[in-house]
Amino acid sequence: MTEDESQRLEYLSSNLKRRAFIYQITRDFFNKQGFLEVETPVRSPAIAPEKEITPIESEGWFLSTSPELYMKRLLAAGYDRIFQFNHCFRKGERGAYHNPEFSLLEWYRQGVNYSQMMQDTEQMVAAIAAALGTGKTLKYRDNTIDLSLPWERITVSQAFQKYAGWDPTNDPDMRRFDEDTVLKVVPNLNPHRPVFLIDYPAPMASLARLKPGNPRVAERVELFIGGLELANAYSELVNQKEQEIRFRKEIEQIKKEQNRVVPMPEKFIKAVAHLPECAGNALGMDRLVMLFCNAARIDEVMPFTVDDA
Repeated sequence: MTEDESQRLEYLSSNLKRRAFIYQITRDFFNKQGFLEVETPVRSPAIAPEKEITPIESEGWFLSTSPELYMKRLLAAGYDRIFQFNHCFRKGERGAYHNPEFSLLEWYRQGVNYSQMMQDTEQMVAAIAAALGTGKTLKYRDNTIDLSLPWERITVSQAFQKYAGWDPTNDPDMRRFDEDTVLKVVPNLNPHRPVFLIDYPAPMASLARLKPGNPRVAERVELFIGGLELANAYSELVNQKEQEIRFRKEIEQIKKEQNRVVPMPEKFIKAVAHLPECAGNALGMDRLVMLFCNAARIDEVMPFTVDDA
């Protein structure tokens, strides 16, 4: 071990101890609510086809980009409440908030929708704050954040009309949507309160159900705290035929636009026929730890990034 590496790991010591404690609190939170902790494969012959995510191949299979499909297969088999911490991999994702290998917390419940996912997230973060002694306020970089419940909720339509001057639920232009999200919407969200951005344009939520009474939007929500995107939750799509149609369209677009061949996750599609009404959430644990460690970069909360491997 070089002297520089030794000094870096020593510098990270307090953050890594806090990280371990946050994992412990999170695990306790779900255990007390009757969730079963599960483990699913980190390699798979097929993953959810998503244009915006490039998977890493492993001997003809794929490293996990998310445990979602396996966890939903467990729901389809009758499991009621499940959670897990999962190492995930996405090619080319490196930056202040990104590393190609990262940690996701995912949990799923039967018989609920995305509103319950928001409540779970609020209560879990509040439990962590209480255990760490931060109370109802949290300092992250230049902002003091009020964690008092409930947190703010704003629709994508409202946020984009206010901050970007157009409504993507009427005109779902994905490229413009992504650019304006980063440059216009997220920077203008309330920096002193956690904000749930809810009801995404239907084409931008391939695994989420459409909102009853408004098929232009899907019941998808993302959480932002202090400028960090922390979580992505859905009311899950449980229509087998519709899920297969959406995946086929995505697979065709990936082939056409990126010249990548993506297999259909057939076992998952079969399982969708048995999915009950349910909802799930994926939360970035590295970013959650960043928040509670007041860290500007993901490098400050993990011992080894792709650059240190």
